[in-house]
Amino acid sequence: MNKPSVYRVAFIGCGKRAHEHAIGVQADSRCQVVALSDISGQSAETLNAEFGFQAAIYADHKEMLAREKPDVVLICLWTPLHLPVFRDCAEAGVKAVLCEKPMSATWGECREMGRIADESGCQLTFSLQRRFAKGNQTARRLIKEGKIGQLLRMDLYSPPNLLDCGIHTLDQAMSFMDETPAKSVLGAVDTTETYNWFNVPSECGASGGIVFDNGVHASLYSGSIDTWEPSEDMTKVWAGVRATGTEGFIEVMWDGQIVRGVNYADPSWKPEMELSSMSDQMKGYVRHAIDCLETGEEPEVSNRKALRASEIIFAFYESVRQNARVELPLTGVTDSPFITMLERGQFAKEGARG
Repeated sequence: MNKPSVYRVAFIGCGKRAHEHAIGVQADSRCQVVALSDISGQSAETLNAEFGFQAAIYADHKEMLAREKPDVVLICLWTPLHLPVFRDCAEAGVKAVLCEKPMSATWGECREMGRIADESGCQLTFSLQRRFAKGNQTARRLIKEGKIGQLLRMDLYSPPNLLDCGIHTLDQAMSFMDETPAKSVLGAVDTTETYNWFNVPSECGASGGIVFDNGVHASLYSGSIDTWEPSEDMTKVWAGVRATGTEGFIEVMWDGQIVRGVNYADPSWKPEMELSSMSDQMKGYVRHAIDCLETGEEPEVSNRKALRASEIIFAFYESVRQNARVELPLTGVTDSPFITMLERGQFAKEGARG
């Protein structure tokens, strides 16, 4: 089948994240933005003007899909809208959807997005763009080459909350292990305060342990929102992964900043700090998604990989609900155990922060 050299691209949701996605779209000559959809006409007009798209503007995304028939759609909406809008895109025959993370607010909805993608053939990816940071790519290569020996354990750090931020850290860790899935999860959450990010309630902190199929043990800590900003001391891994092996360790922050690398047999070895901007990451994300649309290869940020990271998060919540370790794959769960427990008043203290 002949592939078009230019793809008709549309945005559904034109807020802040859409502007970051737009940087990647604008940089790829194969992308022609033909339509923008947002209930706020002003938001769509601002995006149109800033990037010079000259796209048609719609308030109703279904009307936009029917009239414009885009090949590629970027969904930049709040979390609860991901599933219904993706379903609309798949039913409209969209070839590829680049969706904002996290996948959805419940485990059942996450799995439904995967099912729709598989059955419709619509390529579904999520904006776990940090996989395209140079430092993360270097860290993956160094670990694969055995620079720190056989991987034994990981320490994972994330700002709150698990669903919205933790997915980046978990995805980063799994990418360092060639996508090895988790085997079991034991988790705890802090509800001293509860947050509401993008219309999804969440905890203010979490900690626990994960065992992966390859035998690697990981500890995870999601910290207080008041202490999650990076300090001038770049030796502090506030959001990222410390991977420890038989012959050394490497510490990598979210955006690929390699804070420190140690090889026990070669004290002089120091991996270079490779900085990568969000713009560079978004360009890599969009370019790769379009490449995979043409080649048929599984994208680096496919829905299958996002599902594995999401499964760990919902298993954390289910572990809290059961007061026990949870074995994976996660079965018998379709809700968000955290939201269910919160709504039932099962936590000792429930504050709120918007």
